[in-house]
Amino acid sequence: MLIKRKRGWEIPEARVTPEHVFFNRRQFMAASAGAVALAAVKPARAEADPSAGLYPARLNPAFGNAGRPVTGEADNVNYNNYYEFGTSKQIAEAARALPIRPWLIVIDGEVEKPTTIAIDDLFKQVTFEERIYRHRCVEAWSMVAPWTGFPLKRLVEIARPNSNARYLRFETFNRPDVAVGQKDGLFTSFPWPYIEGVTMAEAMNELPLMVTGAYGKPLPNSMGAPLRLHLPWKYGFKSIKGIVKVSFVAERPVSFWEQLGPREYGFWANVNPEVAHPRWSQASEEVLGTGERIPTQLFNGYGAEVADLYKGMESEKLYM
Repeated sequence: MLIKRKRGWEIPEARVTPEHVFFNRRQFMAASAGAVALAAVKPARAEADPSAGLYPARLNPAFGNAGRPVTGEADNVNYNNYYEFGTSKQIAEAARALPIRPWLIVIDGEVEKPTTIAIDDLFKQVTFEERIYRHRCVEAWSMVAPWTGFPLKRLVEIARPNSNARYLRFETFNRPDVAVGQKDGLFTSFPWPYIEGVTMAEAMNELPLMVTGAYGKPLPNSMGAPLRLHLPWKYGFKSIKGIVKVSFVAERPVSFWEQLGPREYGFWANVNPEVAHPRWSQASEEVLGTGERIPTQLFNGYGAEVADLYKGMESEKLYM
């Protein structure tokens, strides 16, 4: 008989999904059946990652210490929010169904010349580095990861936006043929594809990283391969995975979770222990894989790096 023991740092799903998008019994049964069927296939990547030879990258000493131990690789790979593959945290196997080559990135909007570029051709235009960053989930758990990638501001330089560009709008893949969470008839209340956004000022800060790898090797599918964003001073849902499009736009994007629950998941989503989520406190966080509970830091501890980004703004807007 199989006995499943919950780990101390697992958070009940009822605390994760906004009430207005909870699934009814029929939807839940359909989603569960789809997830089981997908897992039974045990898909694998179609080919080896051609970028494997680029790892490990040189550690950037400015971001070489997160002030806490690095979270175990197995914990990070196997405990993820990735709703494209279901609402369970254990989506690593299902995520293997997503082909990561070929992979094209569309760069459009208010740019000098809209373009579509293959992911490996993009990699030839950047320099990889490793950064050890804290990651704080809106669900009040956290981790530390050694990410590999390149600064977001380098992507801005490649895109050459014009003066009308005030925001970057990121879009993830939409592949219901392989992503059970996007399949027609299952999570129909979800506005696929996943959308996120940042201001141009945020994009040009030193912290944002376009992530291509972790733990000295290419990024696993479950962590957002082949390209994701990491914004260490914001809640984790801002760090979009599986990016296929970056648009430079004049109007502020309405992000995925903002569409579903604007009272709970706003555009800014900067970490602040004094501003509670409507359904739980953000004053502390549980460290993934340890069961330890620690105080949450303003801006996840990166306040000095982002201090100049929000001067003159109404403070209550920064954490929503």
